[in-house]
Amino acid sequence: MAIKYKGDSGVLIEVDHRSPGKGAGFVQVIMRSFASGKTKDLRFAASEKAEIIQTDRQKLEFSYSDPSGFYFMDTTSYETVELPKQLLSDYDGMLIENLVCEVLFVEGSPVSVELPPSIEMLVTEAPEGLKGDTANNPTKAAKVQTGLEVQVPLFVKEGDRIKVDSRTGKYVSRA
Repeated sequence: MAIKYKGDSGVLIEVDHRSPGKGAGFVQVIMRSFASGKTKDLRFAASEKAEIIQTDRQKLEFSYSDPSGFYFMDTTSYETVELPKQLLSDYDGMLIENLVCEVLFVEGSPVSVELPPSIEMLVTEAPEGLKGDTANNPTKAAKVQTGLEVQVPLFVKEGDRIKVDSRTGKYVSRA
């Protein structure tokens, strides 16, 4: 749910109704602001009002990017949607062609993008691993198709497909 309250609008991450033994009940929420991206705790008394904002979640497929932004395709209408670069700055190096992402639209404009938990990528560069060096779970740096550098186990080689955690950018497993 998204609300507008005291000039700020955001999405509610957590909602908790509390009714203490003494006094009136209230609603405690954690809201992430669309403007700043920061979270804040809010407390609503029973008499307070907040305006509910119309939201829409769509699954869009990543097509390509250029200096002006990122372009996604709606798989049902085949319409192209452009998203601004600052909206996807956290996912630098994670977007690959045909990756399906969930985009949250508030009042018709995109406010957040959620990638799948893991992304399958092709290893384009990987140096040879040192044989016999297996005592302390060693890793090596490998480049994937987007140019992102990921620490991978020694057995991963060029041409392998691996899964990368979209939240941390770390190696998960072979694909």
